[in-house]
Amino acid sequence: MMIGAVQLGLLAACVVLFVPMGMAGWHLSRNKMLFFSCALFITLAVGVHLMPYFPSIPSFLSPSDVIPPPATIYSDACVSFLHSVVYRECSDSIDEDSHESGCKSWDWIRSDQVKECEFQKLKNSDASDLLNGSWVVVAGDSQARLIVVSLLELVMGSEYIDSIRGDLFKRHSDYSVIVNKIGMKLDFVWAPYVGNLTKFVSSLKQNNFPDVLVMGAALWDMLHVNNATEYRNSLRVLRNNLLPFLPVSSNSDGGNGGGGVSEFKSARSLHLFWIGMPTLITSMLNTAEKREKMSEAMCSFYDDELYRSKLLRQSGGPLLKLDIRLLSDLCGPHCTADGMHYNAAVYDAAVHIILNALLIESNQKPH
Repeated sequence: MMIGAVQLGLLAACVVLFVPMGMAGWHLSRNKMLFFSCALFITLAVGVHLMPYFPSIPSFLSPSDVIPPPATIYSDACVSFLHSVVYRECSDSIDEDSHESGCKSWDWIRSDQVKECEFQKLKNSDASDLLNGSWVVVAGDSQARLIVVSLLELVMGSEYIDSIRGDLFKRHSDYSVIVNKIGMKLDFVWAPYVGNLTKFVSSLKQNNFPDVLVMGAALWDMLHVNNATEYRNSLRVLRNNLLPFLPVSSNSDGGNGGGGVSEFKSARSLHLFWIGMPTLITSMLNTAEKREKMSEAMCSFYDDELYRSKLLRQSGGPLLKLDIRLLSDLCGPHCTADGMHYNAAVYDAAVHIILNALLIESNQKPH
């Protein structure tokens, strides 16, 4: 910006000096030349003084000075492309990470924008380096438990998952493990209702907050409460209980009546993710009550209230949404046996979205 101002001043000086000299060469009278010189000088002086109040002018003259830093462009754009994935049958390609025949494989689409982000399906070593010494908490229902499975399989391998499957899948139970080789602690908290998540967050202390918190709840509420408005109110309570842990916030709730917080301007120092609902295929659900209450219309109502709660970063909140509904819909109905729980590829994609988001927010890249 300094260079642009100096150049502009030199240009003005040259105009004031040489234009009157040129006019003198055209044999104009001295009075006319003096009048024009004064008018030109005053115009330029006023313009230079007013220019700071018109940012579009210096932006036009010196565009390189007002372009946001590359890291800002990279982060904002690439986060929006994290869910740009495509699925295929494993048999159609070589997939070294697959452990079952006839399985689904996934990858990011090959568009120019996505390529520029350099997303990667992290290998065991890269994921271990990224999560080294971290405390990771995944809280929620069966969708959250399946994300834990994919994360542990990536870090520890499928044989380890087979050895702990009985403990991990105990009905309605928590699970905790310490991965000694990388010093990572992973906790799964069974929390099928938003109220359970709020209670867990309230139990945390300011100096004892997870490095990565992944949570979500909706399916149980939809089945057993079936009231989207109450769901939104519960989400707002959860959001307000997260407030003390967030570095920067804005107290401007306009309308929840609870004096809460509607916008979180910076939660980048905390890595917070929300597990969205999967695509529910009503005809495949295993009970009449589920088929009645967990309809496509009700899913849409719940998603709408999730955004209105301002819990998600997309609506001014602190949590980045893992769009399981989109990921499962892209995989298709043949990726689920019960219309609710999907092929492992869906949750594997979600885990890699989390890891690549961590890389983006910490300005790192996989080796």
